[in-house]
Amino acid sequence: MQGLVSDTVILAVTVDKIGDIGKITGRISEDGIHPEFLLLSDPEHKVIDRYGILNPESRGLPHPATYVIDKEGIVRWKYLEVDYRIRPTNEQVLEALKRLP
Repeated sequence: MQGLVSDTVILAVTVDKIGDIGKITGRISEDGIHPEFLLLSDPEHKVIDRYGILNPESRGLPHPATYVIDKEGIVRWKYLEVDYRIRPTNEQVLEALKRLP
């Protein structure tokens, strides 16, 4: 399992502008623990539109989604939810990672 985790990259995509990312990560790390993932800015929805996850009922925000993408760029697993309060568990994501070829 250690090899699986050390060979994994976590990216988060936000609609916030790049200048606002510091504010976001500051809120995330209020407990003193800095996030161990990259937070990418997508204010023009290029990635969000490509994955078809824009929530038309929101202020340009996407539906929460989690993807496991292999090294060739193939989506191997996804979790899409319209309710932003519902997210996949760590166990669900780890299971998806274990199934990667």
